[in-house]
Amino acid sequence: MAKITPFLWFDNQAEEAVRFYTSMFKKSKILNVACYGEAGAKASGRPKGSVMTVEFQLAGQRFIALHGGPGFKFNEAVSFVVSCKTQGEVDYLWQKLSAGGKEAQCGWLKDKFGVSWQIVPEILGKLLNGPDTAASQRVMQALLKMAKLDIKALKRAYEDAHKPGK
Repeated sequence: MAKITPFLWFDNQAEEAVRFYTSMFKKSKILNVACYGEAGAKASGRPKGSVMTVEFQLAGQRFIALHGGPGFKFNEAVSFVVSCKTQGEVDYLWQKLSAGGKEAQCGWLKDKFGVSWQIVPEILGKLLNGPDTAASQRVMQALLKMAKLDIKALKRAYEDAHKPGK
């Protein structure tokens, strides 16, 4: 079966970004660094011997990062969803990934390299898609008011829908 590997185009920060990402996720490492040879250097305008691609793993998922130049920029059309078991994981990744970047609504952020991430608790799907639609709507209303997601507040929104008089 064919494997799908996300390929990330950076201007000049591929190596820096990969070191940053692999420092915060378990089961992560740099697998290979390929440098521009003579032909690639000539075609790209990069110095011969400079880093071309960095192959790496994040949480066991393989990626490739390219020093491709300023031709393309990241945008929110593609993001990486990180499913977290605990609020501690949400807090840690949010703090690390948003540093120097930009926080957004509903668990979204852009890191300092412009890559979009969604940092979400595993339980979110159950809360939003539970059999009680009123409870799920309360969770959605709470979610829309958050940047970094708060598991206790999301659970409280779900449970509040089940209290008498609500």
